[in-house]
Amino acid sequence: MSSTAKTSLTPFDQKIAAPLVKNKITVLQVNLGRKCNLACTHCHVEASPIRTEELSSEVCQQIIELINRYPQINTVDLTGGAPEMNYGFRPIVEAARAKGKEVIVRSNLTIFFEPGYEDLPKYFAKHKLRVTASLPCYLESNVDKQRGAGVYNNSIRAIQQLNQLDYGKDADLVLDLVYNPALPIDNNFSLTPNQQQLEQDYKTYLKDNFDISFNNLFTITNIPIGRTKQFLQRRKIHDDYLEFLEDNYNAQTLEHVMCRNELSIDYLGNVYDCDFNQMESIIATTPNREKLTVDKILKLDNLDVINKIKTADYCYGCTAGTGSSCGGSLV
Repeated sequence: MSSTAKTSLTPFDQKIAAPLVKNKITVLQVNLGRKCNLACTHCHVEASPIRTEELSSEVCQQIIELINRYPQINTVDLTGGAPEMNYGFRPIVEAARAKGKEVIVRSNLTIFFEPGYEDLPKYFAKHKLRVTASLPCYLESNVDKQRGAGVYNNSIRAIQQLNQLDYGKDADLVLDLVYNPALPIDNNFSLTPNQQQLEQDYKTYLKDNFDISFNNLFTITNIPIGRTKQFLQRRKIHDDYLEFLEDNYNAQTLEHVMCRNELSIDYLGNVYDCDFNQMESIIATTPNREKLTVDKILKLDNLDVINKIKTADYCYGCTAGTGSSCGGSLV
């Protein structure tokens, strides 16, 4: 149990009937670094324009070697920070696409308007990248409150640019949007809304007001780590929020949580079970309890070296209600 958790919270590893184990790895999620043109209040990575951490050329080549060596990898999921700003973005994109992998870029959209990045929409389309973009609400005031003044309008302009390139229309050019709720300011907690219904609300509003089309909406729970955890602690509601998540625990989500079939890799080449463990520095280990790195996987010549998934109390965020993952609801 974390040092801040109340004794009434059941530790997550005691809540689940048996330890979570890995399935066959099919997804590599790579955090290319902490550099970002935004500094969002809910960012669990704590990225910002003043962060400088990013992938090295050595780790970049190791990741490309993983992509080339293991046909079982179906998807390469690139995140950050703003992944496009960090070293290795284009080399990894092009290596993965050359091997026929699906490549997801988790874009904040506003990067399109930063000097030097204006070509990104055409680059995305050229390489048929799946764009997963944060738009935490379809209303301007809510988005700008979370992400900064002017972000909503720039996001709308960016989506329109993608639509002009046939994103959201061509089957090979998939555009997904991501909703996450505003951070709670008191004990009046709520789970994410019904994903299908909210997707329809987004599609209707954005089509009627901006003639925008997109493929899917993903609803993602705020996980109490990073800036979200700090915000909740300042409000003295962090422990209550964890208990709320436990109260809504849904065992049916366990089979579908993203950690089951993915490896999360940081800019130093360390390997984790998921992006959240990465941010909390809970490194994955081999059955011999050795810390796992990309270099070690290559030397062992085995992508499926992890047996038991490391869990923590914030795992309740992924397993509450209908569940939450990088691909939205789970059940």
